[in-house]
Amino acid sequence: MPTPLPTLTPEQRAEALAKAGRVRKERSEMLAALKAGSLSLLDVLDRGDDTARQTRVLHLLQSLPGVGAVKARRHLVELGISETRRIQGLGARQRARLIELFPPQA
Repeated sequence: MPTPLPTLTPEQRAEALAKAGRVRKERSEMLAALKAGSLSLLDVLDRGDDTARQTRVLHLLQSLPGVGAVKARRHLVELGISETRRIQGLGARQRARLIELFPPQA
C-alpha cells in the first residue's frame, strides 16, 4: 500500500517550492547551454550535481543541436534506453555509446 505524502507546514511547502524552482531553472540553463554548444554531452554526463543526474536522457538528447524528438527517440531505442531513464541510471556501456554517437566538438 502506498504511503501518504507527508503533511508540510507552510514554511516547508514554501521552501520546497523555491527549491523546485531553482532546480528547474538550473536544468533549463544547462540544456540551453548544451543547445548553444557551450556545453558538450560529455560535460553534462560528467557533472556530478543532482540537476544533471536527475535529467531525463530523452530531454538531454533533444537539447543537442540538430537532434529533435524523432532522432532522440530513435537513438534511445537503438541503445535500449527507456524514454524515462535519467542520466544517473545509465550504465557504463550506455554512457560510452552515447558519447560515441555524439562526440564532443573540437
